[in-house]
Amino acid sequence: MIQACEIKQNAKRILRCVAHPQQYFVAALWISIGGFLNGYDTGSIGAITDMPTFQSGIAFLSPTLRGLTVSLLLLAGAIPSLFAGLLADKYGHLAIVLTGAIFFTVGAVLEAGTMNLAMLLVGRSLVGIGEGLYLGNLNVYICEIAPKTRRGMLVAMPQLFVTAGTCCGYFTCYGTIKIDSEMQWRIPFIIQAVGGAILAVVCCLLPESPRWLLVRAKRDVAIRNLERLDLPQSELLNESDELNLEDPNTNASGPSDRLTLQPIFSKSAVLDLFRKQYRFRTVLALFILGMVQLCGIDGVLYYAPMLFAQAGLPGATASFVASGVSGTLMFAISIPAFLMADKYGRRTIVVFGGVLLAGCMVLIGGLYASGSVSADGGAGRWVVIVLIFVFALSYVSTWGIVGKIYASEIQPAHNRATANALAQALNFFTNFLTAIITPIFLARSSSGPYFLFAGLTALTLVVLWLWMPETRARSLESIQETFTPPMTSVWRKAKSSIRQRVRPSSTNGSHESIQHMGQASTGIELS
Repeated sequence: MIQACEIKQNAKRILRCVAHPQQYFVAALWISIGGFLNGYDTGSIGAITDMPTFQSGIAFLSPTLRGLTVSLLLLAGAIPSLFAGLLADKYGHLAIVLTGAIFFTVGAVLEAGTMNLAMLLVGRSLVGIGEGLYLGNLNVYICEIAPKTRRGMLVAMPQLFVTAGTCCGYFTCYGTIKIDSEMQWRIPFIIQAVGGAILAVVCCLLPESPRWLLVRAKRDVAIRNLERLDLPQSELLNESDELNLEDPNTNASGPSDRLTLQPIFSKSAVLDLFRKQYRFRTVLALFILGMVQLCGIDGVLYYAPMLFAQAGLPGATASFVASGVSGTLMFAISIPAFLMADKYGRRTIVVFGGVLLAGCMVLIGGLYASGSVSADGGAGRWVVIVLIFVFALSYVSTWGIVGKIYASEIQPAHNRATANALAQALNFFTNFLTAIITPIFLARSSSGPYFLFAGLTALTLVVLWLWMPETRARSLESIQETFTPPMTSVWRKAKSSIRQRVRPSSTNGSHESIQHMGQASTGIELS
């Protein structure tokens, strides 16, 4: 009941924002179109390769070639995402998102007009380059323009748009499969190209991040953009304090010196991420954005029609409908998850989601391994279908939201874009691995992929439970203080907190409570 009231209150705040929007909300809303495009491709490309006119006019794809066609976008995106952060540090987040949107649009046009498989692969490569440039910068841009009390919700907005795009991709293909011509598969690509053009126009109209401008010593422009975004100037002053704390070359001569601090944009910027004071948070961001994809979510999203058909759902149309229903449910569950993004701790969401994800994969794998799933009927296939739904819904409401929020907010201002881009590159690569091995693996073993993803999910859950400090409802500046100690010190504090949780109450409970409160203030508390 309490949760329902909180969701209702958050929904009312969103409606007020829509009716009388703060400009930072409008900016986050428009830039999240990039997330929609990513989800739209995810929801449509697997279905497109299943369409009869595509198979007769372009190519009938083997499992290996199908995996390559679907995943090539991810491989192409991994390379530019390595440099997207460095480019954004120098030219600004919006400039790089604009460049990515242009690549995306050109690639989508080539896909829509493709005459053979080679042309399609070139188009998907360009789309991948575009996504590699803009995806990581979406989250960093929103993270930097969002006030701390709304940061979790706003940084979750691209993920909400991803699920909306996935849903639209599924249903677009369901609608066009009834067309008896090549437009059956060309229309989804045309819609994709239009969306890319809209994102490019949006980038030309939005204000650049005030935090990025401050790091570039453009204080006057930063203040003007704060006003355009309806943000208080205290956001700028807090950022100045963070820069003073994080930059080893900063002196203590006073506030005026801090406001003109110049960061170092050099080829050593990536190596700077692994300096002692930044190493822990860099490794943590890489691990989160890489491993959350290895739970198998892309295998489910890209190949949903194939998974439902394998489970015994009769007919291609029925599989497309089931895929569309899963996309609709994912979008529906993303809305309350989006509204409640700042209600629960990041750690709580990670642990709860990890248990659900691993459990679903173990159950599906067990059903296939025991021979309980048959295309001829029986309860087994329906249990698998329901578990696929539960898995997808669990991901989009937990790991899918928290991973990108957390990876963005734990980084210091002067290398936030670089660190996030490096993590995004690893995210692309793990997506690529998942997308390319899933059809090949499923062709050889119906249960093996599910057990593999269950094991990887369990590993991720354990590591994050031990190493992930809490950041909810804290300013970007105060979060940095959590990571001031070296990694070994953080590990010792985490172990100490675990021991306190399992130790029985004793007569000196008041002393332990004081110690417990001191540790909680560092952000390592497990609750």
